[in-house]
This record gives sequence, C-alpha cells and structure tokens, in this order.
Amino acid sequence: MKTLSVGSSRQEISWLLREKYNNIQTEEFFEDIDKLAKGEHIDYVIGFVEFLGCKIDLSQKPLIPRSETEYWVEKAIEDMKSRKQKNIRVLDVFSGSGCIGVALQKHVPSAVVTFAEVEKKLCEQIRINGGRKVIQSDIFSNIKDTYDYILANPPYVPEGAEVQQSVLKNEPLDAVFAGKDGLDYIRRFLQEAKNHLKEHGVIYMEFDPAQKQEIVQIVKDENYKSCEFFRDQYGKWRYIVAKV
Repeated sequence: MKTLSVGSSRQEISWLLREKYNNIQTEEFFEDIDKLAKGEHIDYVIGFVEFLGCKIDLSQKPLIPRSETEYWVEKAIEDMKSRKQKNIRVLDVFSGSGCIGVALQKHVPSAVVTFAEVEKKLCEQIRINGGRKVIQSDIFSNIKDTYDYILANPPYVPEGAEVQQSVLKNEPLDAVFAGKDGLDYIRRFLQEAKNHLKEHGVIYMEFDPAQKQEIVQIVKDENYKSCEFFRDQYGKWRYIVAKV
C-alpha cells in the first residue's frame, strides 16, 4: 500500500486530493505527493489556480497569481463596468499567466483585451488560458496601439531582498526581481505607458509597499495628470490608478 510522504503537509495533500483527483487516490496522486515532498509548489503540482472565477492553467510555470493582484483587478473591473462604454480597449502588460486579462474577458463583455508578454512560452500559456490577442513584447517594444486601460503587474522585488524559499525554488525569478531597488521595470513602464493611453485613459499598476515614495516622484517626473495610491485587502499600499 502506498503511504503519504512525510515532507508534505496534510493540508497540501488534502487540497491536492480534492482539487485535482476528486478525492480518489490514484497512482498519479502518489507521484504528485512525491513532487510536493521534493519542494515543488502545490499550485504547480495541482496545475491551476482560481482567479476571479477563472481557472488559470500553470503548465508553463508562470508566476503564480496572488490574492493581492486579484483584489485590485476586481476594482479595475468595477471601474470598467461603471463606464458603460462599448469596446473598451485594454492592455495587460507583463501578462505572465494571463490571469488579469482573462478575468477582464470574463467579467467585462465590452473589453477588448490585448496581452503583452516577453517570454515566448508564456505567450503560449496565455493562449492556453483563453487569451485571444497575444503580442510577444518587451513591455511596449511591439505595442503600437493606444488603450482605454493599461493594467500591469511588473516584477518589483529588489535584488537581494528576502523572499520565500518556495518562490526562489519554483517561480520564474525574472518575473520577481527588478534591479537593486526593484523599480527597473516600473520606471520603464511609467515612462512609456502614457504614450499608449487614449484620452481619459487609466493605468492600474501593482507595486511593493516600500516603493510608494519613489513612485510618487517617478509619476511627478513623467507629468501624469493624476495618480492615486490604494491599499490591498491587508492594509498595505499595493496599486496605483494613474491618468495623463
């Protein structure tokens, strides 16, 4: 008889059995337990996560969607719905798994979403998750159009910062770290994003709470008309809403 690996928590094993195997202990289930015991992240072993009611496939090992991101994307969805506008053009930059844009496609029928992602295999990941228009692009390098909304969850962790071992061991580090101060991608994004916004266009961007003051200065230097900072569900500064 197969036995459960000691290296895996009971909670993870229970979650795996329920989510992936419908509570049936198959041979593959025990193989997956061995993966957990070796340190593979539970979400990658299960193979998908839920994000605002969407099943997000993780087969290409993108950055795992976080609940903090889910929180502000829901706010963006509410904003878009309140516009009552037809054909809202949206750009999801640093798209990764595509979770942000896929959620918009599901919840905002009037949204026409473009996904921008630099990694070729993650462009395929986005298509697996239902992304319709995917452009391989280093931020805005291959983006020519303008949009009503640009949503971004860029890499923003400073190099050398302490992060969870599960992140270091499992997740794509180029989607996590962003230079000495963690602002390499944010600077580039905010410098270029204003050139891809339509009149009355809006930017939603995630950041690390410790970066708030630096981003205040970047936004000022780039002459954005307005920029509001918002906290996440845990009370930490987490995202901006900026306009040109």
